[in-house]
Amino acid sequence: MKINQRAKGPANRRRAWQILEAPADEHSGEKKRRRGNEPRRRAWHILEAPTGEQPAVDSDTAVGPALPDDSTVNFVLDLALRIGEVQMSSGAGASDVTATIIAITNALGLPHCEVDVIFTSITVTCHRGTDMNPVSALRVVRSRSLDYTRLSATEMLVQQITRGNISAEEAYSELQRITTAPHPYPRWVATLAWGGMAFFITLIIGGGVDVALVALVISAVIDRIGRLLNRYALPFFFQQVVGGLVATLSAILIVSSDLLTTDKPTLVVAAAITVLLSGLSTVSAVQDAITGYNVTAAGRTMETALMSAGLIAGVALALKVATQVGLPQVTPEAPPYNPQALPIMVVAGAGAAACFALASYSTLRSMLVAAAAGAIGAAVYGSLMISDFDGISSSAVAATLVGLGGGVLARRLKVTPLVVAVSGITPLLPGLSTYRGLYQIAVESFGNFSTLMSAVAIGLALAAGVVLGEYLAQPVRTGLGRLERRFAGPRMAGPLRPSRRRLE
Repeated sequence: MKINQRAKGPANRRRAWQILEAPADEHSGEKKRRRGNEPRRRAWHILEAPTGEQPAVDSDTAVGPALPDDSTVNFVLDLALRIGEVQMSSGAGASDVTATIIAITNALGLPHCEVDVIFTSITVTCHRGTDMNPVSALRVVRSRSLDYTRLSATEMLVQQITRGNISAEEAYSELQRITTAPHPYPRWVATLAWGGMAFFITLIIGGGVDVALVALVISAVIDRIGRLLNRYALPFFFQQVVGGLVATLSAILIVSSDLLTTDKPTLVVAAAITVLLSGLSTVSAVQDAITGYNVTAAGRTMETALMSAGLIAGVALALKVATQVGLPQVTPEAPPYNPQALPIMVVAGAGAAACFALASYSTLRSMLVAAAAGAIGAAVYGSLMISDFDGISSSAVAATLVGLGGGVLARRLKVTPLVVAVSGITPLLPGLSTYRGLYQIAVESFGNFSTLMSAVAIGLALAAGVVLGEYLAQPVRTGLGRLERRFAGPRMAGPLRPSRRRLE
């Protein structure tokens, strides 16, 4: 009764009595009073667990979906790591590999996974809550190869996995078939493609047909020498030294023998240098640096710098030998750009890009798309140079359009954007600027480094422009004119968005 005495007023006394009394019978009371008591009953049931209405939950019963066991996790992680290895060895960026692995593990039903990609290895850890130990798997990327047919087939396999059209076992068997399949073309076809690339690049930088034919033969010979040295496991740095030495000495010997009537024999060396510069991971290094994978970017940058240093050493050694022997030296000059030469540049750009795609074992569809990208890049670059733009700005704008066009159309045509991007900027590589800079350092007395630094800047501008174009292509990738709400970052390979389905 003390509570009733403390409750002043009829309303307060009624509220205090309702707290103490038992809940009203379901069949007896008024609806209004029942509604007023409903919140109070919820609080009562929360504070006091029911004893008779619901069965007690066994403490040993697991709550939530069943977690995969160790064998399932190991199988899926091994599949994802092998796919990531194919992408990494083909030049895909670390962000592309990370997005691919996360999409595959999500699609095959694994819980939260963390991916760590560096230049030489890939590590994936699957977290399965607090009751089960995490599972980690690592795979080392030991080889680098340009086989864009393998990369494109792996890209199609990833799409089948993320769409749920193939099981994990079937995907593993298909991946095994892709990685063990031989190259789609004989090696002599790739050798002719490297020579054809030098032929078209010579036409781009202002050479005639005779000079282009000599560049074709020299580049084909350099490719065969490189394959021979590769059989003896000679490091690629020394292969670049031999390539630069053979290209420069061959051109100087041809000039001294008067086999060519042209006044631009050094274009042969420039074309050979461009061929040797192609295929380096400059685009992937810039992409990794922009997307925040600094360790991988440092590794790729070091590899590109080392390969370029080998080429520089070979060319400089050849120029020193020619000077000591007394062979004639021809100063390389920048080619003039005029409107009459623009159609030749466009056709030659398409041919050079297609030859690079063929030398990298691309499919016919990829070669056609790469040829279109090369024609666009050469047309834009030539038009800007005719309009008195500098080489760095012209290269950046042309590469951005190549990346934009490749990013929009490549996936719709079932072609990996990386193939289009790398092939499209290959005709614009600064082979002639590199040779001019090396000639100034090795032969001329003043030793000007500005031309060589300009060549480095052009290479970085090409890579950055491709990455920017790929990023700008995302709003129109899923459909022309339809905007996406979120950007996934520059994607040269792999899916844009991870999907999820449970493991079957």
